[in-house]
Amino acid sequence: MSRRDALKTAGLAGAAALSTGAVSVCDALASADAMEDLVAAAKAEGQLTVIGLPRDWGAYGVLIDRFKARYGLTINELRPRAGSAVQIEAIKAGRGKTDPQTPDIVDLGMSFASSAKEDGLLQPYKASTWGTIPAVAKDAQGYWYGGFYGVLAFEINADLVAKMPRDWADLAAPEYRNSVGLAGNISSNQAVQSVFAAGLSAAGNVEEAADQGLKFFADLYETGNLVPIIGDANSLADGRTPILIRWDYLALGDRERLKGTTRIEVIRPRTAVVGGVYVQAISAYAPHPNAARLWMEYLYSDEAQLAWLKGHCYPIRFADLVRSGTVPIDWRERLGHLDHEGYDVDPVFPTLKDQEKATDIITNGWDDIVGVKVLCLPSEEYPGPMSFNNMKAPVPQQPI
Repeated sequence: MSRRDALKTAGLAGAAALSTGAVSVCDALASADAMEDLVAAAKAEGQLTVIGLPRDWGAYGVLIDRFKARYGLTINELRPRAGSAVQIEAIKAGRGKTDPQTPDIVDLGMSFASSAKEDGLLQPYKASTWGTIPAVAKDAQGYWYGGFYGVLAFEINADLVAKMPRDWADLAAPEYRNSVGLAGNISSNQAVQSVFAAGLSAAGNVEEAADQGLKFFADLYETGNLVPIIGDANSLADGRTPILIRWDYLALGDRERLKGTTRIEVIRPRTAVVGGVYVQAISAYAPHPNAARLWMEYLYSDEAQLAWLKGHCYPIRFADLVRSGTVPIDWRERLGHLDHEGYDVDPVFPTLKDQEKATDIITNGWDDIVGVKVLCLPSEEYPGPMSFNNMKAPVPQQPI
């Protein structure tokens, strides 16, 4: 399958050939006036409360710091590692409240955002670059829209793992006992998509992917290969989860940060390379709605979208940035990292309907079919790469 065919399968063909009309001088002036008013209203609120934005996730650390420096707002960063389901619960808990634990903005998997809209938990807002976002990556009414995407890959501690797994089925090999971890609890988008991708590889079709994915992980747990903790760079480096199923941009970021301390390989599987779009949305109960709108304007600006690119993510407006000549040539070449050892790894983007179905099957079926709780690590804080090799692993690992 060609890359264009894969994009068509994903429903993102429009992203590969997006064309927008020129903005008139009058429209530009009107937008400038509106932006000035929005900045003033946001500054009057003085604060933005975000949730589920890890600073080492793509470009979020850079974006948060730049936003604060530019507009002088305080940013309250709640629970950086919170998954999609936890963020939705935080919105529900914030109904009618204005305390510091009430989020303005959420960052969700697409299926979670769709259900949050249906439950009346989001409010619409269309950023000024709305027209350059592919239609399949946004809610038509502006309740949510994609900001960036990546693909699922195997992040591997090459100091401990000698033989690299090349596909999903390889993870079941005996040499990977006590080695394979998920990078989120089962209510997170990253974990749901990991189960879906494994099932897609086994089944060969999206209709059976969720059910087959649960079976795959049940078998993986029964053989002792699945480690039932939420893995991260820490557990990868110290040997608790030397093989981690993770978004490629996070894995590539870990490889850069841990260079010189831990040797990391990032492998795209031979089959079922699943792409995932993360979307942004404003809470229906946002205490600082204007600051939230200003954040959306910033996230979808050329500057912020290029920051995502430098963080190894695909910015959702990538096609428009290429069309306008905004993307540096070296960054376009860098995105060729999806090609691995000559085999075809075109990403597949499940439709919203497919994602909603898979999320329901996987989150509701995990306990009965797989039968294990994926537990949090003792600390959610990122201790820095200098700490990793001094930590004692609960299950000491030998090179595989």
